[in-house]
Amino acid sequence: MKRADLTGFALDLGGTKTAAARIENGTVIERVQTNTEGAFVVERHLDIMAELLEKVGHTKAEPLGVAVTGRVTQEGNWHSVNHGTLTQIDNAPLGNALKERFGSGYLCNDATAASVAEFHFGAGRQSENFAYITVSTGVGGGLIVNGRPIQSNNGLAGHIGFISTPLGNDLCGSGRNGTVESVAGGRAIAAAAAKAGHHEMDARAVFAVAAQGEGWAIEIIDRSANAIAILCSDLTAMLGLDNVALGGSIGLAAGYTQKVITHLALEPALFHVAICNAELDQNSPLIGALALHYMRGNK
Repeated sequence: MKRADLTGFALDLGGTKTAAARIENGTVIERVQTNTEGAFVVERHLDIMAELLEKVGHTKAEPLGVAVTGRVTQEGNWHSVNHGTLTQIDNAPLGNALKERFGSGYLCNDATAASVAEFHFGAGRQSENFAYITVSTGVGGGLIVNGRPIQSNNGLAGHIGFISTPLGNDLCGSGRNGTVESVAGGRAIAAAAAKAGHHEMDARAVFAVAAQGEGWAIEIIDRSANAIAILCSDLTAMLGLDNVALGGSIGLAAGYTQKVITHLALEPALFHVAICNAELDQNSPLIGALALHYMRGNK
C-alpha cells in the first residue's frame, strides 16, 4: 500500500476525544475534534460524527474510515469494553448506521487502525511482526503478524491492556483484576496518586510533579513503565515481535519510553524487543482507518 493513494475522510472516537479529518495523499490536511461524551447513546455519537465531518468537507458516499475505542465485531456491532468510558454502548449496530448515515464507512478498533498506520507508514515500516501499544487514559494496542493485522470475529483481539500483569491487584474497567491497564493507564496513575494521599491529581499532574523530583510520583510512573515492559516481553514470547511502538499521551510523555527500555533490559535477552516512539502521533488512528477502508475493498 502506498501512502500517497490514501485520499478521503476519517473519524476517530476515543475515550476522551472524537476527531474527524480530511486526508489527501496520505496526509491529514484538516482536522477537528471535540470531547467524547461517555454517557451518549450511539445516535448522539453519530450526530457528533456528522457535525465534525461536515466541518472538514465530507459529502455522502466519499471514502470514510472510522476508528472507535472498544470492541468491533465482524458484523460491525460496537461494544464498550471498559464500561467506565462508554456507558451506553453495548452491541450497537454502528457499522450499518455509518453506511446509512454517510453512505460509506469501514469500522474498526482505534488501536488496530493506529497499528496499521504505523506499520505501513510510521515506526513499524521495517517490521514483519509489530505491536503498537497506546498508553493513555487506558492501555490498548494493535498487533501485526506476518504483515497483517490480527483481528477477531468478536473484536477482542488486540485489547492487550486487559492482559494480567504480576504488578497488578486492582480492578480494571474491563471487569478483570490485576491487568496492565489497572497499573499503567492514566486512570490507574491517578488512582495510585490518590492512594498515596494526593487526591484530585490526574496523570498529567503526576508526571509534572515527578519531573520536579517527587519520589512518590516517580515510583508510580516507574511502575507503569515496568508493566508495559513486561507486556512487551510477553507479546514477544507469543508473537516473535521485531518492534514495538509506544503511543498515547503517556506512552509519548518525556522519558517514558526510556523507562520502559530500562525495565525491559532486566528481562532475559530472549524476550528483548526494539522499542521506539510512534511516529504518526494523534493522526495514526485516522490514517489507519482510511487505509483499512481501502485494504478491505471499500470504495
